[in-house]
Amino acid sequence: MLRDIITKIRAGKRISQQEALELYTDADLNTLGQLANEIRFRMHPEPVITYVIDRNINYTNKCISGCKFCAYYCAPDDPQGYVLSREELAKKIEETKALGGTQILLQGGLHPDLPLSFYEEMLSFMKGMDIHCHAFSPPEVVHFANISGLSVREVLKRLIAAGLDSIPGGGAEILVDEVRQQIAPRKATTDQWLEVMEEAHRQGLRTTATMMFGHIETPAHRIEHMKRLRDLQDSTGGFTAFIAWPFQPGNTAIKVKPATGHEYLRTLALSRIFLDNFQNIQASWVTQGPKVAQISLFFGANDFGSTMIEENVVAAAGVSHRLSEEEIRRIVEGAGFTPRQRLMDYTLA
Repeated sequence: MLRDIITKIRAGKRISQQEALELYTDADLNTLGQLANEIRFRMHPEPVITYVIDRNINYTNKCISGCKFCAYYCAPDDPQGYVLSREELAKKIEETKALGGTQILLQGGLHPDLPLSFYEEMLSFMKGMDIHCHAFSPPEVVHFANISGLSVREVLKRLIAAGLDSIPGGGAEILVDEVRQQIAPRKATTDQWLEVMEEAHRQGLRTTATMMFGHIETPAHRIEHMKRLRDLQDSTGGFTAFIAWPFQPGNTAIKVKPATGHEYLRTLALSRIFLDNFQNIQASWVTQGPKVAQISLFFGANDFGSTMIEENVVAAAGVSHRLSEEEIRRIVEGAGFTPRQRLMDYTLA
């Protein structure tokens, strides 16, 4: 059976969820890596690895969701909670642009008291500084709809008019409700997450897709997650990339051992094989560190992600890797590839 699945993959045919599970369970790591690498070079024949220079800005850490996997959020009445001022936001954007940055990845907690106009004004302010706004994950958009009484469609129209350029894939975790109910019961459901992305694509926005794995889910749940993404991509074609990263359990309410580099590489390779309609698969050096990220370039990844001038959420879980643009370029070149800076839509900068 495994031989038949491998033959099917090498023939360029799509595999089913069951075939993906058998492949993940039964194939050795080298076989998975080889298959993923073959598909990567079939889709991207040139030995180029892209990266983007940007900064993650968390405009608030106050959040009513209380996800069990998050070590960063504060309850709304916590004295450690904050909302960034315009002055603080401007300083962060200026620092990013000075380092050659082209975009801001803007995300925050689900603040109970900020109106939709706050987010519109923040976007307009940022666009006035001439920066790409890659902002507001689907759970945030659903939250904005809830507090404003508007539909997701209308919220997105207003955010786009204010300056929203694209949407990050955060808040996906695992797109299976039986998992979401256990780790994030007050956050957007699977269908709501997908609804935001579908509507964003219909309104002309490009978005990314993510998966946070290695907590309470099973490999079958991961594949179900990928299937939901693959189906939507078949319909809209609006996703630019897929990014998977392992859950970091430090300082969280979920006590598990962190996923190993071996498990990360298996999952990464499977994503390249299964997500046959995603052009770009991103390495996760932020959670895995530079060495595993370098190896991932032979397990299906064609993108090294962001320089992440600032990153708070993973760091709050006790994991902190930092790489400059020069270090990223050195790591990519050390693996025998050519590094190229890109924009959000994967056009080269």
